[in-house]
Amino acid sequence: MKILMLNGSPRPNGNTALGLKEMEKVFLSEGIEVKTVQVGNAAIRGCIACGSCYKTGKCVFGDLVNEVAPEFEKADGLIVGSPVYYASANGTLVSFLDRLFYSTHFDKTMKVGASVVVARRSGTTATFDELNKYFTIAGMPVVSSYYWNNIHGRLEGEAEKDEEGVQTLRALAKNVSFLVKAIAQYKKNNSVPAREEKKTTNFIR
Repeated sequence: MKILMLNGSPRPNGNTALGLKEMEKVFLSEGIEVKTVQVGNAAIRGCIACGSCYKTGKCVFGDLVNEVAPEFEKADGLIVGSPVYYASANGTLVSFLDRLFYSTHFDKTMKVGASVVVARRSGTTATFDELNKYFTIAGMPVVSSYYWNNIHGRLEGEAEKDEEGVQTLRALAKNVSFLVKAIAQYKKNNSVPAREEKKTTNFIR
């Protein structure tokens, strides 16, 4: 079992990292391998809709997106963490996820997905909704916790004082662990739901 975690904060040791590390402790105790990639401070440009990835199977820009793609393919679950900027995820992370999901053509069905959102005060639920849409468009089960996967803090390390938030993320990690193991066990004797050939319908015909 392997979990890939993406830290969308530009601060490698900020509150987003604190939340992800709390989850990592649970994963390791469950015997699950964890790889964390720092995304938020990378130079990531947005998708330009060039269509090159349809021919090559990778993004035309040779940056961190193409480096992480093989790790995503091997992973049983993906955790995406982000601070809140103007009621939205970090723009660098959004550009990264747009290109990662669009340019990778391997089947993501039944890879487990979960988002973690960090804020000083509010904007968390809008960002939570924004990040979960990447999973739902790819056939990935979205994992929940006791509450929305939010943790609060502004200064570095401050989120540790949010005991409810920390507890929520521990519970989230336990639920992710359970689900990736359950899916893996099921796959031993069964196949994932077959996908129909995709039909694309434009609204203007």
